[in-house]
Amino acid sequence: MTPLIDLIAGNFRACIVLLQMVCVIMVITYLIMRSRFFVDFQTGNLTRNSTILMILLFGAVSIYGTESGISIFGAQINIRDFGPIAGGLTCGPVVGIGAGLIGGLYRYAIGGGITLLACTIATILAGILSGAIFLLNKKRFIGIKGAVLFAGCMEAIHMGISLLISRPYDQALQIIEVVSIPMILANMIGMAVFSFIYQNMKNEREMRSERDKIRSDLDKKQAELSIAREIQLSFLPETVPNIRGYDVAPVSLPAREVGGDFYDIIVPISQDKIGILIADVSGKGVPAALFMALSRTITRANATWHKSAVSVINETNTMICADARSGMFVTLFFGVLHPDQRTLTYVNAGHNPPALYRTDGTREELTLTGPALGIMDDARYTQNVVILNDGDILVMYTDGVTEAVNETNEEFGTDRLDAVVRASQAKTAEEIRDDIMQAITRHSCGQDQFDDITIIVMKGQTVEIS
Repeated sequence: MTPLIDLIAGNFRACIVLLQMVCVIMVITYLIMRSRFFVDFQTGNLTRNSTILMILLFGAVSIYGTESGISIFGAQINIRDFGPIAGGLTCGPVVGIGAGLIGGLYRYAIGGGITLLACTIATILAGILSGAIFLLNKKRFIGIKGAVLFAGCMEAIHMGISLLISRPYDQALQIIEVVSIPMILANMIGMAVFSFIYQNMKNEREMRSERDKIRSDLDKKQAELSIAREIQLSFLPETVPNIRGYDVAPVSLPAREVGGDFYDIIVPISQDKIGILIADVSGKGVPAALFMALSRTITRANATWHKSAVSVINETNTMICADARSGMFVTLFFGVLHPDQRTLTYVNAGHNPPALYRTDGTREELTLTGPALGIMDDARYTQNVVILNDGDILVMYTDGVTEAVNETNEEFGTDRLDAVVRASQAKTAEEIRDDIMQAITRHSCGQDQFDDITIIVMKGQTVEIS
């Protein structure tokens, strides 16, 4: 039993020594993998300097594996083959063979032991085979399991070569019995740790690259959205024209960089008539913005061509339906204001009914006269007429106003809108508009705006006769 106990004890001591060596080599290889030159191999940006440096570094790892080994029966227990294997599997055949030659020739140069030639050949072969596997795997690392298995097989080949060419055979066999298990286990454990670190660093680089790509794409899209926002804002009137007998104050606040709400004040559409338009496109973001541009352009063009409000909307609906292949639609309120007659002739195409607040305290709604545009190409609309006297207030708005919610998901609603307007009835149109926006902000309590908000406040004024 004593020889068996001695063999087990010798293997145990050898394993402890080799694991200590593995720990040191892990630190070294970790630093190598963190170097810019190693990254060059992983990203394909190869240079002569990076290739030479990797050969020298992994060759130095092989030399360290020799020098830090222990001698058993005149043979070295070591992890010399680790450097060429790691270099070949991660950097390709040139680095693997180069590191193998350095490690193998160094072992041959220091001499000693009956396994001298076998160890030299095995180290060089480790670099050749690992590089070949790299090429066969389409120049990619074979993964943790594959690398660990190859490291174990390579050390088994090393043992086989030693038995095959080392003499005397009995002494070679005695050495192999002691060193085979520790060397195979140490190289496999070392390769497992190395592969794990390598795979994590590779994943880290890929995630960083993907993150940078996503960030770059987001920056590009943000820039494009900023341009789109500027273009969209250019569709809105830069200034509010002076309309004799009326004070007008509009505002439009998109929920995103670009939105689907829009308004327009067309001066004049015929003689002294003024066109007033507010609309809300279904959907949000860029698609809604594009559909908004189409709808606004068509409506404005028809408003300058057709004489009546209803003919403008009938023709606009026909043209939008012809182009609305995406299933989008637009709710729209269009009115033709005749300041001299103090009348507003309007068509409400599925839009939130504007609220008309009279000076006597009554409230009227400018109700629907037809469906939203873009739904039915054969839809026909009617028009109504209201009188807007001195002091009357007309509030046109999109559903982003009444549907603004607070932290309990309670909507702003028409009641709150009415309360704000009635409390501000003596103020100017601009002040009323600002009071409404402030009330919405207070109600929302910092909640994100989920829909576009557009308001036009129009208030009748006394016409001074000169």
